[in-house]
Amino acid sequence: MKFQINTDNHITGRATLGQKAETTVASALGHLMEHVTRIEVHLSDENGAKTGGSDKRCMLEARLEGHQPIAVTDEADSIDEAIAGAADKLKRSLDDTLNRLNGQ
Repeated sequence: MKFQINTDNHITGRATLGQKAETTVASALGHLMEHVTRIEVHLSDENGAKTGGSDKRCMLEARLEGHQPIAVTDEADSIDEAIAGAADKLKRSLDDTLNRLNGQ
């Protein structure tokens, strides 16, 4: 499985965030990871240098082999919270999609 991280110019510590995001997403998805061929993480700070609540954004895109990508977004006060929120949403979305594909 390929894991790719993209950040805007307001996000620092890309390598560390990449490892943290990969660990968080893999932990949230658990056994569903075996169905995923690629995950893209897009992190951004919507307000840039300004302060404000819920301005950190995480968009996760998961690709299932032979199917259209599934994308989810979460906004929070911190990057870590946004990643965790998006990972939970992605898990629910993948569960629903795989259940539909399996006729359940």
